[in-house]
Amino acid sequence: MADPRGQLPEEVLALIFRHLSLRDRAAAAGVCRAWAAAATYSIVWRDTNVSCDCEGEGMLPPSLSACLDHIHNLRLEFEPSREPSRRTATKLLTALAGRAQGLRGLRLECHGEKPLFDAGSDILDAVQAVCKAARALRHLDLRRLPFTLDDALVLQVARGCPELCSLFLDNCTLVGSVGPDSVLELLAACPRVRILGLHLASLSRATLEELAAPDRAPFALLALRCACPEDARAPALPDEAWAAMRRRHPGLAVELELEPTLSADTVRRVLQPSVPVAALRLNLSGDSVGPVRFAAHHYATSLRVLEVRAAASAELDAALEELATRCAGLREVHCFCVVRPTVLGAFRAHCPRLRSYTLKLTREPHPWRPTLVA
Repeated sequence: MADPRGQLPEEVLALIFRHLSLRDRAAAAGVCRAWAAAATYSIVWRDTNVSCDCEGEGMLPPSLSACLDHIHNLRLEFEPSREPSRRTATKLLTALAGRAQGLRGLRLECHGEKPLFDAGSDILDAVQAVCKAARALRHLDLRRLPFTLDDALVLQVARGCPELCSLFLDNCTLVGSVGPDSVLELLAACPRVRILGLHLASLSRATLEELAAPDRAPFALLALRCACPEDARAPALPDEAWAAMRRRHPGLAVELELEPTLSADTVRRVLQPSVPVAALRLNLSGDSVGPVRFAAHHYATSLRVLEVRAAASAELDAALEELATRCAGLREVHCFCVVRPTVLGAFRAHCPRLRSYTLKLTREPHPWRPTLVA
């Protein structure tokens, strides 16, 4: 019911304010006392998305700094090559570090190109400051940061975030600097971790054994990116270690992303039969037919998503058709080269749970859009 004086209840105002940008929330809070009170409701700030390109500097007036206490989940977008955007992101993270007691989730996303030789120390230092203060942090997603992540960051997360449940470090970088020992220390300090995204070089047999320990909480997702030189040189993880993981966590899903830097020998070392691969993304400079056939034979019960970026060939078409007949649980398939009509027919006929596919029969202008299955 509306206020008899024509003023909406503060609870209703708060539901409206939660959809505003930070700048508009600040403007709304300055209208009157009732609006200022509504702007401080926790529901306004619980799940907050901030684009530093839209907000600009000065988006955190002193009157609203206290509202940072109410932020539970923050998604922060910025463009590292634009100084105002980057400076705003750093200021916001620094301010949040001083009021991060209630923070539960932090996700950073970069857009555009980063400057050459940019280590991102300003952003990474601010992230570490937040992790040092956010004792209740449960979800940290750094996949969209273009900077090299290192052991110091992981160890700070281990020391400062004992309630952590999910951590994504599998970002796009030319160098992998997170060692397996840091990951082991993180797992020891954060026993509730059940979702982990890593570069292959950050994973070791000891890590798999720790995750398979009897007293470990159920583990749900392991996302592995194999892209930098360190990943290509990483020791092979034995199939028996993966088998033990699968027995301990029958619901485990593994996502594999294989990039052009990997040799054929490295790909063969990564693709072990007992890995419960749910998503396989192949962007290889060499053979893609072999990995597709391997997936058809060993991941038939677990594979849900397949993405292939390769040159068109009759051999690849045949491998895709075989995979379609074996992987009935597939939900998405995206092949970024022209395929023959029988490939499309095979997936439509043998994959009843298919929801989205990119299977083009003729060359089209990019970007290629997926087809949704009704």
